[in-house]
Amino acid sequence: MVPPQYYLVLAAAIFCIGVFGLLTRRNALMFLMSVELMLNAANINLVAFSQYWGNVTGQTFGLFTMALAAAEVAVGLGIILVLYRNFGGVDVTDATTMRW
Repeated sequence: MVPPQYYLVLAAAIFCIGVFGLLTRRNALMFLMSVELMLNAANINLVAFSQYWGNVTGQTFGLFTMALAAAEVAVGLGIILVLYRNFGGVDVTDATTMRW
């Protein structure tokens, strides 16, 4: 049996990679992938604690988080397609001209 500390270190590393990608990239697709990494890190934590405590509550919340991630991808890709159509690229700094 793998100790939960290993899962927590893995999840922290994946979450940090997601935060780094979110803060340093200007590409909207990279934003979307970084948010997905952060949600997957949260899923790893939920499942690890579910296994540690011996119940399925964390796994249930993990399934809800996966559904949330799927909805986020659908909305995010729609926004990215609108950005590409209106500005000819997916650079998020170009979208500042859409302000009032």
